[in-house]
Amino acid sequence: MKSQKEHSKFLSLILRHQPEVIQMSLSHDGWADMGELIEKANHHGFNFSRESIAEIVATSDKQRFKISDDGQRIRANQGHSVPVDVGLERKIPPETLFHGTATRFIESIQAQGLIPGSRQYVHLSADEATATQVGKRHGEPVVLSIESAKMHADGFEFFLSENQVWLTKQVPAECIKF
Repeated sequence: MKSQKEHSKFLSLILRHQPEVIQMSLSHDGWADMGELIEKANHHGFNFSRESIAEIVATSDKQRFKISDDGQRIRANQGHSVPVDVGLERKIPPETLFHGTATRFIESIQAQGLIPGSRQYVHLSADEATATQVGKRHGEPVVLSIESAKMHADGFEFFLSENQVWLTKQVPAECIKF
């Protein structure tokens, strides 16, 4: 039997990166039909129910997912590598934001800044503790300070996802304090 963590990771895979794994597609704004998701995921060896998905959404420390008000659809709040528009609104960022990464990526970041890679946005945190946790997922962590207010003044757009992750298209190396 698969754990709740395995179920959550599977939801991330389907709702953020590869819905085609279970022959699903997401709407233009990232929503998946809950009934179809349950049926197709269960066919692929995951024992989902509306209640188990609601529990994953409610207890996720990262609050990655959202269920629609009518309970019929689900989507990821951010972190997509598939093209969707979750309706993010531009926000004015705080003076400084943070990015957690692994030490092995520093040389590349110094050369090209932060780029989204396969995702739509670079993910930034409002506090160092969160950025440290993110960095630990990738190896020996390092936290970079981002001059977000300066970037905003220079015309860069920032968005704040529903789960409080700051997003931007890129961060130039000259706006990063290593």
